[in-house]
Amino acid sequence: MKLVRFGRAGREKPGLVDAAGKIRDISEHVPDIAGSSLSAKSLAKLKRLKPEKLPLVGGRPRFGACVGDVGNFIAVGLNFADHAAETGAPIPKEPILFNKAPSCVVGPNDDVMLPKDSVKTDWEVELAIVIGESASYVPEKEAMDVIAGFCICNDVSERAYQMEGTGQWMKGKGCPTFGPLGPWLVTTDEVRDVQKLGMWLEVNGRRMQTGSTATMIFGVKFLVHYISTFMKLEPGDVITTGTPPGVGLGKKPPVFLKPGDIMRLGIEGLGEQKQLVVPWSAE
Repeated sequence: MKLVRFGRAGREKPGLVDAAGKIRDISEHVPDIAGSSLSAKSLAKLKRLKPEKLPLVGGRPRFGACVGDVGNFIAVGLNFADHAAETGAPIPKEPILFNKAPSCVVGPNDDVMLPKDSVKTDWEVELAIVIGESASYVPEKEAMDVIAGFCICNDVSERAYQMEGTGQWMKGKGCPTFGPLGPWLVTTDEVRDVQKLGMWLEVNGRRMQTGSTATMIFGVKFLVHYISTFMKLEPGDVITTGTPPGVGLGKKPPVFLKPGDIMRLGIEGLGEQKQLVVPWSAE
């Protein structure tokens, strides 16, 4: 299934995408695509629904983030061998983890707002894992059992905040609008091989990133296993798994986002995002 959240920001309703690409309202069956609605039991009930009998959503509604009420928003740094190479960093011996603020989550096509006085805001197309079951110490071979599905994340990053001064990654990763998720959550049964998905990102029509989840250093199953040894994962937690080469920081000379830029990005089978970059606003 492809599950979506549609409507005005803060008032999204749950839906699914039918075989014709139309949105069907499932709010009579689940309150949201969040929390316990992401469990295997809940997803199995939704899968039994007949899409043609569900209310059709007209027009072109806004997509919200494909998962609501995100709890932990965990990110993995330098997890693509070719991206590590472009930064000159050594291959990590174990996953590098940091947090993105849940308050940075926005819809896949919402504006991305530059932080006040930002001059080094960057892009990163990433595969995100959405957790569906509470999980601690998950064996790697059982990791897929606790995953509800996958989606696209643009891990927007302010490099000065991330790398200069005290150099704490979380400072450059959790600014408002720095976590577009979606357009939809694709359940695990629809992803044939999560470690063989093409990825791309463009800025103003120019291809910046081209890659594949095949070059991930630590795969999806291992990441869930590894992270669950340090914390309890809960339904609705998101793990964004790293980016392929082509980030602005790695260009020679570096290239960063400015107001008016348009980012388009996609992952094979998971859809596309499009964001307009706007200046900082207090509103």
